[in-house]
Amino acid sequence: MKILGIDPGLRTTGFGVIEAQGAEMRYLASGTITTHHLHKGELPLRLKTLFDGIAEVVQRYQPDCACVEIVFVNVNPQSTLLLGQARGACITALVSANLPVAEYTALQMKQAVVGYGRADKTQIQSMVQRLLALPGLPGPDAADALGLAITHAHAGAAMARLAKASGLGGKVGGNYKAGRSR
Repeated sequence: MKILGIDPGLRTTGFGVIEAQGAEMRYLASGTITTHHLHKGELPLRLKTLFDGIAEVVQRYQPDCACVEIVFVNVNPQSTLLLGQARGACITALVSANLPVAEYTALQMKQAVVGYGRADKTQIQSMVQRLLALPGLPGPDAADALGLAITHAHAGAAMARLAKASGLGGKVGGNYKAGRSR
């Protein structure tokens, strides 16, 4: 199973693709999608860049599923709102490609990868390098994305079985209802 992990960010979004077969994991790709070249005031263009970047990664690596980090409230509410919009653009790109999307907190990822929920970036990078037998340290955003994919490789199958057994794995759909015009 190919798993795409996404660490969303408005300036830099990390991605990581691994292949998992049982307990075996193999690195396929990782990198970042950046919007540094765009002005901060160009939010719609920045969101489009993220959407298009994720769509390109999905097209290139053909993952079976994806996972995205859950964002919590930061000290600055404006930053949290912007990060949530970046996350939404990423999730929309994944769902538009008909990929199932799992979500994990940074704490869950750190516990799964490092064994400690307050691990710092360098600890995550080091453990990701070790777990995937990489020749060098991945960048911090790519390491977080790979960490999410590793977390899903470990926990995803068990969570899917739980959801199916509890009836939470049902199909969800929305219906468009015509509204008023004029």
